[in-house]
Amino acid sequence: MDKKEIFSQVSSIEERIGGLHDELRGLKEQLALLIEENHYLKLENENLRKRLDETVEEAAIEQRGPTKKKPVGEGYDNLARLYQEGFHICSTDYGSIRKDDCLFCLSFFNQK
Repeated sequence: MDKKEIFSQVSSIEERIGGLHDELRGLKEQLALLIEENHYLKLENENLRKRLDETVEEAAIEQRGPTKKKPVGEGYDNLARLYQEGFHICSTDYGSIRKDDCLFCLSFFNQK
């Protein structure tokens, strides 16, 4: 082989490597787009699952029918304020100072 043939072979290999480099760059860009799309689809899927769970929960509540509402009004607010200030609101120890949470008082707030 003479120098001219070697030079042409090296030039040919260089062109092929350049073509492969361009092809690799294109694949890399496509991969980046696919990863980004996958991320957004995962987020959307998660949001749709949450929304489906909420819808199923709401449907289950509607099927159960009307439920007893918690007492609402000035009296209820006053009792809640008294309990927060550290007093019993249950019938057994009403008005006395409480040191810990009282199950009887808490049952008043958890009425259904």
